[in-house]
Amino acid sequence: MTEHKHPSPEHVQKEFEDFVRQRFGDSGQHFSNAVTPSVKRDGAQPHDSDLGWHLQLKPRDVKTYLDQYVIGQHEAKKTLAVAICDHYNHIKRVYDTPLDPDEEYTKQNILLLGPTGVGKTYLIRKIADLVGVPFVKADATKFSETGYIGANVEELLRELVAQAQGDVKKAECGVIYLDEADKLAVRAQTPIKEVNTRGVQFGLLRLMEETEVDLRTGQDLQTQLQAFMDFQRGKSNRNKINTKHILFIFSGAFSGLEEIIQHRFRTRAIGFASDPNQLASRSTHPSGLLNFVTGEDLVRYGFEPEFVGRLPVRVSCHALQPEDYFQILSESKGSIVRQYVRQFQAYGISLHFTEAALWWLAHQAAKEATGARALMTQCERILRPFKFELPSTHLKHLEVDERLLQDPSTYLAQLLRKVQNGSSQERVSSESP
Repeated sequence: MTEHKHPSPEHVQKEFEDFVRQRFGDSGQHFSNAVTPSVKRDGAQPHDSDLGWHLQLKPRDVKTYLDQYVIGQHEAKKTLAVAICDHYNHIKRVYDTPLDPDEEYTKQNILLLGPTGVGKTYLIRKIADLVGVPFVKADATKFSETGYIGANVEELLRELVAQAQGDVKKAECGVIYLDEADKLAVRAQTPIKEVNTRGVQFGLLRLMEETEVDLRTGQDLQTQLQAFMDFQRGKSNRNKINTKHILFIFSGAFSGLEEIIQHRFRTRAIGFASDPNQLASRSTHPSGLLNFVTGEDLVRYGFEPEFVGRLPVRVSCHALQPEDYFQILSESKGSIVRQYVRQFQAYGISLHFTEAALWWLAHQAAKEATGARALMTQCERILRPFKFELPSTHLKHLEVDERLLQDPSTYLAQLLRKVQNGSSQERVSSESP
């Protein structure tokens, strides 16, 4: 008797898609969603070198590395360096040696507070690059509670596996970074958001603890076919990812939180002997009042107490000053100046910024109060016409000084006339006998 072979889910899916396409045309394409990436997983506990990271680092090493890319924010770098080293040293110990069953470890998930454009995302991205772990960044605003329109927070884990090339064990030691986390707060003035944001907080709360999540969505066609085939065969094959060692980092500007902190200080000072300059000194702290944030303040801001409790490490970044902008332009490895030098170099034009020009850009960016992104705004506004016109000329060198920055259109017009006159004289010289 010939054994009947079940067709593979991929074969069944293809036949079904062909049928849907013939029957419904292109409108039937929504029946086929993205396919879950292949998953690598075995029972052996991997060594840290197998996972691809290299954490023979100390906190000072991490900060020294970050100093090359992010200017200032020294206290934030120190806090992040300690938390990262503690977290991955614990994971390394878990994989390398058997642990005492009574040993407990509280994961150091991080809350990063500070105004936009001060380097929060860049800090976390460079840390992930240094350690060599998968890294996923997303805006918290795109997620919604299960059952509502919007992405499910579990998609973060599937994206992490994709970043790890399907290696679940490696993904289980990755970093998930959610920006705009302050938008998840349930504020009194926006009660309409309560169902969505509060539900997302609880959804993330589950992931921040140790839990296992299916890597298949359960909604795409291939998943359903695979489940049906497994049911027929009496098999139960569920691909899952464990979140125990995944580090969660949240960040946001947290507008309005400083008022809550200030109110707490003033309320508790009433009736007590205290230094009248204490509040003023806290307000002028390099990181501002956000440096003194407590769990109570975050709960008042609109976060669930359980959610706040899972973020034990709180880091505050300060707003950038002109001196910081100048250092970003002149010293940072990620300086926008390096980018513009490469762009002009592609056309055979060497670009040079004078020190006075860098200070001028630094002061202009500080006025915008949008962080380091303002440097790109300033440079693009001023240098875009030069990038358009000069590649079509014979110019080989451009020096960016204060005169160019203060009146770029006049400077460019004069430069083009000078280049054109030089070309004309060159042609006359070459044509003369």
